[in-house]
Amino acid sequence: MEFLRHAVVLVHLVGFAVLFGSWVVAATGARKFTRVMDGGLAIAAVAGLALAAPWGTDGDLNYVKIAVKLVVLLIIGAILGIGSGRQRRGAAVAPALFWSVGVLTLVNAGIAVLWR
Repeated sequence: MEFLRHAVVLVHLVGFAVLFGSWVVAATGARKFTRVMDGGLAIAAVAGLALAAPWGTDGDLNYVKIAVKLVVLLIIGAILGIGSGRQRRGAAVAPALFWSVGVLTLVNAGIAVLWR
């Protein structure tokens, strides 16, 4: 069971890497939201929800941390949705929206690592 949990953690990290990596690439170029960012967000979300389930371990889950990470994830998803909608209509993504995705993604990773 522990191996399976570690495999889900790996998938969760891959989702974060895809989201943050595609954001960094976009930050150095056109500063547009991409479908790769949406995919990374979806991977991280599904794996994160799977990690939030009790895995039969002796340790208690930190539900406050899980809730905070979920709220940050939903905010990132909302910003990506708003920005993608503006892009489809031909408008540029507001710089505040674009940069907030990167900052919130990094904050979410920081919460995962630093909050014990």
